[in-house]
Amino acid sequence: MSTSVNWTRKAATDEITIYLGIPILVIGVLGRILNIIIFMSLKTFRQNSCAFFLTIMSFVNIGQLLLSLFSRIVIIGFNVDWTDSSLTFCKFRYYCLQVCALTSYTCMCLATIDQFLATSLHVYWQQFINIKKAYGLCVFFFIIWLLHGIPSLIWYNLGLSSIKGKLTCTITNPVFNVYIAYGYLLILTGVLPICITVLFGFLAYWNVRQIPYRTVPLVRRELDKQLTSMVLVQIVFNCFIILPYIICLFLVDILDPNSESINISDLNFAQDISIILYYLYFASSFYIYICVSKRFRQQLMYVLIDIYH
Repeated sequence: MSTSVNWTRKAATDEITIYLGIPILVIGVLGRILNIIIFMSLKTFRQNSCAFFLTIMSFVNIGQLLLSLFSRIVIIGFNVDWTDSSLTFCKFRYYCLQVCALTSYTCMCLATIDQFLATSLHVYWQQFINIKKAYGLCVFFFIIWLLHGIPSLIWYNLGLSSIKGKLTCTITNPVFNVYIAYGYLLILTGVLPICITVLFGFLAYWNVRQIPYRTVPLVRRELDKQLTSMVLVQIVFNCFIILPYIICLFLVDILDPNSESINISDLNFAQDISIILYYLYFASSFYIYICVSKRFRQQLMYVLIDIYH
């Protein structure tokens, strides 16, 4: 009976990965390309540090979708795992997806902090991050994450799996395995970015509510309100998308797989579903901006019709 249930769950996971993963991949890459076109075409955005962070985030999110989600669809949905047959791809995939994910989260955090500073009551903080500093911050953190991923190039190797009975791409260092489970997945790509974005997002929201009572140039005021609303709604959306993934990941790590009171296969199934939904973080921002900001919709039409027509 349990074998039949497990087979059904695997079949369901395969179907969900294919029929939900492929649309997320397609609309995600398309949306991110449109984000890049808009942010790079309009001078208003090119000179704005928050928009710069969102542009860089769009580039690395395309990389994450193509490297991580696409390969997951092929591996889970079509049972073709290149990481099991190529040591180079085994190391390269995990290295690149770590760099892309951490760079993306960093840009999201920086964009939120930037909007908090840009909407501050004090002129000094409003001018604290400019486009030059934004370049420097992105280069600095990108180098940090490139160096951070080096252990993945060392300790991801092909090893014989006792479950599959064949060579699989796995971590061969137990200490690094613990770090990936708790330090990287749970903290760096989960709890930490959520805490930072929620905190500074709330503070930015508070600042924006004070804007009508301050003497601020109209263009600057409208841009700050636009970017802050775009970023804040994305933060709320991210929480709903990322939290289920973190919870499932945490439960899988801490619970005893041999415990009779816990159905680990159900938990693994829930984790597989949460992982697919988790990719909405990398795919959704363009559609959030379209829904939230009338000004962004007008800018999209202007770029597509007036500039590139």
